[in-house]
Amino acid sequence: MKIKLAIAAILAFASVSAVQAEDLKLVQDGTLMVATEGTYPPFSMQSPSGELDGLEIRVMKEISSRIGLTYEPVVTKWDSLLVGLSANQYDVISAAMDITEERQKAVLFSDGWLESGGRIVTMEDSAIKSAADLKGKAVGALVASTWFKIAEDLGGTVKGYKAESDALQDLANGNIDAVITDAVAAGYSIKNAGLPLVMTEDFVSRVQKGFAFNKDRGDLVEKVNKALADMIADGTYAKLTTELVGFDPHPAEPIRTLK
Repeated sequence: MKIKLAIAAILAFASVSAVQAEDLKLVQDGTLMVATEGTYPPFSMQSPSGELDGLEIRVMKEISSRIGLTYEPVVTKWDSLLVGLSANQYDVISAAMDITEERQKAVLFSDGWLESGGRIVTMEDSAIKSAADLKGKAVGALVASTWFKIAEDLGGTVKGYKAESDALQDLANGNIDAVITDAVAAGYSIKNAGLPLVMTEDFVSRVQKGFAFNKDRGDLVEKVNKALADMIADGTYAKLTTELVGFDPHPAEPIRTLK
């Protein structure tokens, strides 16, 4: 009798798993196929051991585990991401995609999983504490970037750079007073280069990243959102991300999935 009950339980479990996989419309049963660029630090990159690592990799691996699926990365070029998604080559795009009204017409986004945008980087002992303090100060920013225009609008004397790393090094050397750049990129650079720099508390612009799905994947998105919320609540998200960029970048008020 016990053997029969055990077999019945196994068959029932297998049946439920199959139904769940079918309901989620997975490309491959039991696996979450995830598109990523693999070459965009700190979101996705190669670790010293040659394995994929980065913010999106760590977060999506944990999400996959929490919803009972095996994480399977699919390395794809940026300009092919949406084409591959619509062709069902993978289940989700985890690459650092901004949630915009235009993109929301084409894909179904998860709740915003990361907030970034422009922030001000200064020396640790700087008198600059907010955007209001930039007037008349020497401010570095990437040439022809949004940050360059924002720095001008805030009254800074702007110096253009071709690479963010050059601007941050010039700041560390005392040649400029501040740099405006992407918050997540700056956090990663500061932490990994060991520069004596900090970011002010305020943002000069904000943007949220979302995981992108085809429009008919609402059931899967619901599970992803639940796993993401649980990760944030129990501190796992903060642990995984702070290790890379020096702070917890989850949105205080995430953009929610459009129903």
